[in-house]
Amino acid sequence: MAAMWRGLVLAGLVGAACVLGAPGRAQTLTMAVGAPVTSLDPHFHQLSPNNAVAGMIFDRLINTDGQSRMVPGLAESWTPIAPDLWEFRLRRGVRFHNGSAFTAEDVAFTFQRVPNVPNSPSSFAAFVRPIRGVEIVDSHTLRIATHGPYPLLAQDMTNLYILDRETHQSATTEQFNSGPAAVGTGPFRMSAHRMGERIEFERNDAYFGERPAFQRVIYRMITNDSARTAALLAGDVEFIDQVPTADLARLRADPRLAISETVGLRLIFLGLDHLRAEASPFVADNEGRPIPQNPLRDRRVRRALSLAIDREAIAARVMEGAATPSGQFFPPGVFSHIPDFPPPRHDPAEARRLLAEAGFPQGFRLTLHGPNDRYPNDARVIQAIGQMWTRAGVRTAVEAQPWTTFVARAGRAEFSAFLIGWGSNPEGSHPLRNLIATQDRERGWGASNRGRYSNREIDARLEAALRELDDARRERMLIEAQRMAFEDVAIIPLYIQTNIWAMRRHLRHEARVDESTRAQDVRPR
Repeated sequence: MAAMWRGLVLAGLVGAACVLGAPGRAQTLTMAVGAPVTSLDPHFHQLSPNNAVAGMIFDRLINTDGQSRMVPGLAESWTPIAPDLWEFRLRRGVRFHNGSAFTAEDVAFTFQRVPNVPNSPSSFAAFVRPIRGVEIVDSHTLRIATHGPYPLLAQDMTNLYILDRETHQSATTEQFNSGPAAVGTGPFRMSAHRMGERIEFERNDAYFGERPAFQRVIYRMITNDSARTAALLAGDVEFIDQVPTADLARLRADPRLAISETVGLRLIFLGLDHLRAEASPFVADNEGRPIPQNPLRDRRVRRALSLAIDREAIAARVMEGAATPSGQFFPPGVFSHIPDFPPPRHDPAEARRLLAEAGFPQGFRLTLHGPNDRYPNDARVIQAIGQMWTRAGVRTAVEAQPWTTFVARAGRAEFSAFLIGWGSNPEGSHPLRNLIATQDRERGWGASNRGRYSNREIDARLEAALRELDDARRERMLIEAQRMAFEDVAIIPLYIQTNIWAMRRHLRHEARVDESTRAQDVRPR
């Protein structure tokens, strides 16, 4: 599997956050993040802010380093002993925060729980569906059988946090959020939680891995960009993520501060309504009347909307250089990046021609939705796209909403067009399974396919790739499946974010391509 990790050319390390007290004195790190954490249940919502906090409280069998390469976690080793059978040897001497010993029983329990979490808006089930059975060889060895050859089992394990069977057998998501069930093996214990405002942590001094630098962490959620920067400059917090691009030049020039950055693995894209053959809720003709047949089901219309977008202008002006225009999931150097597949060119004339060919010579009306507090400049980006679409003949209204409201509505497929992001594992089946594959609860596919795109040929190619043991052949198959999806405009890729953190000068930080903001990555300089 080594080919999967070749040349992840995503650099970055320059800064970090921490309060350094006198020797022996308790040390506290105060951090502020730009996106709210919606749950402390590590299996409830497949969402980057939630995953980052889960990585402080819990552990996975296989963890990832700053470049998303696999490293031992609760499993010391993992070996395919047959095309459909893997053996995991688990770390001994690990205890959960409440003193329970970690054993193979906890792993088996976790696999059972993942697909059965009630009301999950974006399930982790896809990562356990390939598992046919689990054999507990002894307390710290287990064998995992899959439905046929499945080379990506180890990669899938980097997405699943392990729970304690005894503690969590009947635990609800609400009990994680309120505190009693927020018990893991991770480097920090959760000590207090105010939903959407702050989480407080205490260091787990019994942690099996590298000891965090800070005894106490205050993890604040400040979704307003200006307020987050102001808190850093005033010294109210020492470390922030999602640095506002408008403030970046000023923060770089401030001698009191340091910056940490890397090109990430998050694609910002537009989802479209593929679900409805008839009228789509936010599409109308130029007199405001519903259009009986959904124009977004027409590939020519989708291509027109894509070509009407000036990605270079968005990256340079709206994102102020903190983004790379893209027409696919990954930057170059990542496993299953599509070669010779540049971002669609900005061509409003061709967009108008395609609209006319599709039967809309005068265009139509459309509302573009998006969050206003989740991604850097998200509301400004949808405003810019709305103007570009309007100039190409699609009169576009823009509606930005708080993330919690927006993502719930998007999950219910309420929108016609919407902006959202996806932070991928560096391997093409991950976004294909979640964003492009036809929704299938049994398989766990399409968990975040909020536009309800469906293409059975792509599904078949993905299924074949997931059974291919040869890395080179599997990569070719995944590239072809992705190419088909993007040529069909299943989604409209926009750009790949640059992940940027800022901190007081006495701190240093390991920048992560997965953009996770975690206290264990921050140390005194």
